[in-house]
Amino acid sequence: MKILVTGACGFIGSHLVEKLVKQNHYVKAFSFYNARGSNGWLDNIDNKIIKDTNIISGDIRDHDFLNKHTKNIDIIFHLAALIGIPYSYHAVKSYIDTNATGTYNILNAAKANNISKTIITSTSEVYGTAQKIPILENHPLSAQSPYAASKIAADQLALSFYRSFKLPVTIIRPFNTFGPRQSARAIIPTIITQILQKKNIVKLGNLTPTRDFTYIEDTVDAFYNTIKANKIAGEVINIGNNFEISIKGILEIFKKDFGYNFKVRTDKKRLRTKSSEVYRLLASNKKAKKILKWLPKYSAEKGFKEGLKKTINWLGQTKNLKYYKSDIYNI
Repeated sequence: MKILVTGACGFIGSHLVEKLVKQNHYVKAFSFYNARGSNGWLDNIDNKIIKDTNIISGDIRDHDFLNKHTKNIDIIFHLAALIGIPYSYHAVKSYIDTNATGTYNILNAAKANNISKTIITSTSEVYGTAQKIPILENHPLSAQSPYAASKIAADQLALSFYRSFKLPVTIIRPFNTFGPRQSARAIIPTIITQILQKKNIVKLGNLTPTRDFTYIEDTVDAFYNTIKANKIAGEVINIGNNFEISIKGILEIFKKDFGYNFKVRTDKKRLRTKSSEVYRLLASNKKAKKILKWLPKYSAEKGFKEGLKKTINWLGQTKNLKYYKSDIYNI
């Protein structure tokens, strides 16, 4: 298969590129253009993988660029997005331009070039605080941040292209993926980097929200399974563990199971307003199991702890930890 991955330089994207190349697919990997010539996390993966990857620098906001590079492609995995929720409060239009308009450009290019499958990456944030548990794909959408609103717009655009033009689009909706290479803006690397950098006090925001965490290997497997899956056009599919834990619960694991000793201090800069905070997320993954034949290997509390150990070990390597600045809160 000839496969295009947007957002290939990021957390999930770089892992997906690795998986696809190892499975002998031709991969064209989009990396966000920058003056330093950096390809993000693609610069840190095995050289053997990179040699077999066609890396293209560009910008999904450029329609002509996308139209050119999607010719003769079988499948598009669209993962490129602005993802930091706090920054979306400060730069709303940037999120609209990248997440909504960028997705529109992908859909238009897929339509023009008759792409057989276009996989759009959504987020559990589009649901807002859960109204019903577990969250099914038909749960009401409720944007509690500009980031979530931009992703809802992207999802609805994708579904409109399926309904209006028969474009074979599928929306994959990961809940909270974690693991090696995740941005320090996320809760798990935020905790781990502060601990590993010998911080006696870990600075965090609200400890009460619960999340459904999925280890990166499982999330990538779900994306990969869409390649052979049948009758998924027009579908929205949750990717979650169906396991719920609070931020406080994660901290207890670090102390009781892993033996770390630290105190927690509330950092007001890390707090979302009450109306913007998503307090509870728990996925129903029945649909993913049924139509993608997907089962999380790192399941329930045992699997979550195993994923945490792997993430700690990866971040514990000096060559990886150097990329993280635990004291800086990035808006």
